[in-house]
Amino acid sequence: MKAFNRGWRIALIVLGLAVLFLLIVDFNGRMSELRRLTAERERVGAQVTQLVETKTVLETQIAYATSDAAVAEWAYGNKQVREGENLVVALPPAGATPPATTAPMITPQVIHNWQVWLMLFADQTASDLP
Repeated sequence: MKAFNRGWRIALIVLGLAVLFLLIVDFNGRMSELRRLTAERERVGAQVTQLVETKTVLETQIAYATSDAAVAEWAYGNKQVREGENLVVALPPAGATPPATTAPMITPQVIHNWQVWLMLFADQTASDLP
């Protein structure tokens, strides 16, 4: 009878250890899920903050676009005037030649092979080279 009680005791201990092992595995899975959800919450929170800032900027732009100042600025930019105003357009004198506009000359920077290697290994830009 003692051997029978001893067998039950060992079986209960083994069963208890198995249940404990399963509880630890389940706890580990839940902790992993918690870490993943926390990271996702932070990512979504950052997106919400960015969207709220974008909404604020857009609302500000809408408020300005519907204001009288924006309408007046657009009208003056398109050479329109209010009632009672006279449109004055400056014309060049007769026979005057417009000033010549010259395009700036862009000279390419010569980079030698050793400078290219230096940029690759030293993580420098072309403006940092000697």
